[in-house]
Amino acid sequence: MSRCFDCPRGCGADREAGELGYCQCPPEPRAARAAAHFGEEPCISGPQGSGTIFFTGCSLGCAYCQNAEISGPGGPGRELTVPELRGVMLRLRDKGVHNINIVTGTHYIRPIAEALDGLELGIPVVWNSSGYESVEALKRLEGLVQIYMPDFKYSESAAAARYSNAPDYPEAAAAAILEMFRQTGPYRLGDDDMLQSGVIIRHLILPGNVQNSIGVIDWVAGRFPMGGVLFSLMSQYTPMPGIEARFPELARPVDPGIAQMLYEYLLEKGIEDGYYQEPDASGDEMIPAWDLTGL
Repeated sequence: MSRCFDCPRGCGADREAGELGYCQCPPEPRAARAAAHFGEEPCISGPQGSGTIFFTGCSLGCAYCQNAEISGPGGPGRELTVPELRGVMLRLRDKGVHNINIVTGTHYIRPIAEALDGLELGIPVVWNSSGYESVEALKRLEGLVQIYMPDFKYSESAAAARYSNAPDYPEAAAAAILEMFRQTGPYRLGDDDMLQSGVIIRHLILPGNVQNSIGVIDWVAGRFPMGGVLFSLMSQYTPMPGIEARFPELARPVDPGIAQMLYEYLLEKGIEDGYYQEPDASGDEMIPAWDLTGL
């Protein structure tokens, strides 16, 4: 591996030589769980579950991350060789899941792409990410990933800087999502209403950041026609322990009235393809056990 510029941070770490870089991750992929998961949108989870592989570490590092136990350095996980990763994917496929769902794999994009290259799965591959990605790195996945499921967390640079130390997030995520759409084209559902290809953009409402959410909705509405992408407006924000000391505005769940207002706003903007998550979906019961299941 040459020096790593695979995420927009472009830290240039020589990970083969032991430099961990901003993400603090080794070059070999590490994962904490691989199992059927039922907490995604209906067109992803379906009745048989999404075959999720939760990778450890993260190149973004949001202050409010619900998966902080594995997204930060030193969390639980097992290193996988490329053949081992292929084996994990095939075992999930053989259990009857609807897709292979690669969760937070941006910092391991090279070995993941290698594992997918030439692998005949017979079900879609989902790239489930923060949206903070390099267009050049995403091009490694062209033809290997059928469904992109990026977050679009921030339309405001100030919020991106405050909560994720990434003031360039709005521009980076916008460029990444446009590249994802270029690769997949308009979304396509199967006869069973399961997503077969396309882009589903997720946005998590953050307490005290209404204009940030409005900006995301405006961007999506202005870039994609009806039938282009799916949009998922999420109200599941759950305050993590210790958040109040640093970010008091994030120390509460999303106000139901604000969530309803944003839902009505996205309909006014013509976004009708997708999902809306009620505020009562918040809570930590949907966080999986990071016990190396399936690895």
